[in-house]
Amino acid sequence: MLGYQGKVLEVNLSSGSAEINEIPESWYTEYIGGEGFAAKVLFDRFESLDEKMDPMSEDNLLILAVGPLTGTKAPCSGRLCFGFKSPLTGTLGMSNVGGHLAPVIKKAGYDMVVISGKSEKPVYLYVDEEKIELKDADFLWGKNTEETEDLIREKYPDRKLRIAEIGPAGEKLVTLSSIMVDKHRAAGRGGPGAVMGYKNLKAIVFSGNKKLEVENEGMMDKFAAQARKELDDEEFVREELKPFGTPSFTDSINYLGLLPTRNWQKTTFDAMDKLGHEAYHETLDVKTWACYGCPIACGRHTEIKEGKYKGDSGGGPEYETIGAFGSKCEIDNLNAVAEANYICNRMGLDTISTGQAIATAMEWYEKGLISSEDTDGIELEFGNDESMVEMVKKIAERDGFGDLLAEGSFKAAEKIGSNALDYVMHVKGMEIASCGVRASKGESLSHVISPRGADHLRPYASVIDAFGYKEEELEITGEISPFEDDNKYWVKPFMELSQLTNLLGVCLFASITLAVKGSTWTGLYNAVTGQDMSLEDMLKAAERVINLERMFNVSNGFERESDYLPERLLKEPAPDGPGEGQTVDMDIMLDDFYKIMDWDVKTGVPKVHKLKELGIL
Repeated sequence: MLGYQGKVLEVNLSSGSAEINEIPESWYTEYIGGEGFAAKVLFDRFESLDEKMDPMSEDNLLILAVGPLTGTKAPCSGRLCFGFKSPLTGTLGMSNVGGHLAPVIKKAGYDMVVISGKSEKPVYLYVDEEKIELKDADFLWGKNTEETEDLIREKYPDRKLRIAEIGPAGEKLVTLSSIMVDKHRAAGRGGPGAVMGYKNLKAIVFSGNKKLEVENEGMMDKFAAQARKELDDEEFVREELKPFGTPSFTDSINYLGLLPTRNWQKTTFDAMDKLGHEAYHETLDVKTWACYGCPIACGRHTEIKEGKYKGDSGGGPEYETIGAFGSKCEIDNLNAVAEANYICNRMGLDTISTGQAIATAMEWYEKGLISSEDTDGIELEFGNDESMVEMVKKIAERDGFGDLLAEGSFKAAEKIGSNALDYVMHVKGMEIASCGVRASKGESLSHVISPRGADHLRPYASVIDAFGYKEEELEITGEISPFEDDNKYWVKPFMELSQLTNLLGVCLFASITLAVKGSTWTGLYNAVTGQDMSLEDMLKAAERVINLERMFNVSNGFERESDYLPERLLKEPAPDGPGEGQTVDMDIMLDDFYKIMDWDVKTGVPKVHKLKELGIL
């Protein structure tokens, strides 16, 4: 079928072998691609094992999967899915990244790469249209991500080749570690960098120039133009996201009382004049940066213009990083936030989890659960930007107190004991991103139902109940209150649309504010493949993957009791902002939503007839 290469490259690092196999044809319409393919492989592999898969074992897989729209004329078609079992949470691990790698994987001839086993020594994987090679990586081990890319490029004349690599954090098996693409685009959530590090796989290098053919060029041009028009017609995309990048979210999220501040003790930050998007573009030297085929170009490359970190530069910081190292740590020094971001990129750390772990440690310090003796003499106080930057380095190197935080804030709290867990802001062991919930109850569901742990993007529900967007083709209409604990029927179709972007290989940001319609993505898919799928068919495929991922987690012991927010958000009323006085009633919310999903209300497990309907059983 056009839109697919039909090939999966399977590499066993233990034996040093590689083979190319066919992707089952039924998967094209049942799982679409991208995260759907990765989820299917992980589920099937887990089911074939006698015991639960240990994330730090040769049984764990690292899967790279692209979608049918990857590398096509569809806008924002440069997304790549990494699938694995998470060493941070023990849940399904899915991390999605942009940049320019995904189209090159497809042009090399593959829809998916499945990496198993563990190499005896550091290696990197090189793949082009003719060769599959495991190369010695001793000269790369210990290098940061920027150095790694530069050294690899010195070996190959092809300037179009693309690289995914880990930094020292991944080598040291930091469970907050990321895989970096194009030096500063991060597949960060859930610790995929540690999976690569355990496998002694330093980098993955692809080169390819195969033509990507589509079934109907005229139809493709029509729907690609329609998608770009829908992006340009959407006011937030046109007036905020495109000119200011993701930092454009800072002011609006703060205004709506959705900005976690002082480790979620507050919902607004009174120093946004120093962190907001206007300050961002005044304080830093900023250039736009675009992923493959993206007309939005929300990425930013920045340089610090003055102060202690003057002259340092790199990609970002993005909105989530500003929240993680800024408001959560109650730090208003944008230069320090940018510096922490650069260090994370070079060392290979997830900025979301790293910043949240440090904010949690700041509250432990504030409450007297830890002292400067525990933190290697670092005064880990809220607002102390120098201590924050120093702790980022220590986490990446597993140095001193950083070694404890390198396991994630949940596991660190278990070791600290006392009531340290009271201040850990997590779901299923994953640190929550910078998207509040007490003034957007729909976002509460997004955080708890995601298979990978706390997740603000599956879907970004605040768009509906806090920002006020509607979508008739998803039947999301009428009055929707951000303060209702029930009436969350609309989260299901929005979640399916969000998942669909991950299956197709396009960027969620194209539909995060419902700019590009589900029907337009469907038209693009049909144009590429020659299929005649309806939007209902596409959303059903997304629902299938959502339930498959749910069953992966159920098999690993994650049921209803895992679908809860931290006690702070359930019992402590918001002290400020539009949601002042609000808490979240998860029991009402889960009862209602499980019924909508056709999951058992007591356990959260999908019902047998639902799994049969979807073809999972």
